[in-house]
Amino acid sequence: MNHNPEVRRLPKKTVAIIAIMSIVTILGFGFVMITKNLKMEEVLNNLGHKDISNIKVVNRMSVEDTQTKVKSTVYKVTFFDKTLHKECIGFVHRSNEGNYTKDIDCK
Repeated sequence: MNHNPEVRRLPKKTVAIIAIMSIVTILGFGFVMITKNLKMEEVLNNLGHKDISNIKVVNRMSVEDTQTKVKSTVYKVTFFDKTLHKECIGFVHRSNEGNYTKDIDCK
């Protein structure tokens, strides 16, 4: 009775393909995160927060007005406002027409 089952090794070609796919996925995720943060930095700049750092888009939610059935997007963001010297957290609302509004609290 053989207690040691035979283990087949993956071919080198398969290992290389898995490694390349993993690297491309990580790079793609990083690119999406960076571009999302840069876009939100631009939006916050237009909304009056000119000198900010450490911006992070925490969450993105699709919302719908119950009365008008109009869909829009809400982003939860955190950042440090250098002019106020305060940490800020809040929501940026993007309407279906592309207009942005903010509800941000800085402490």
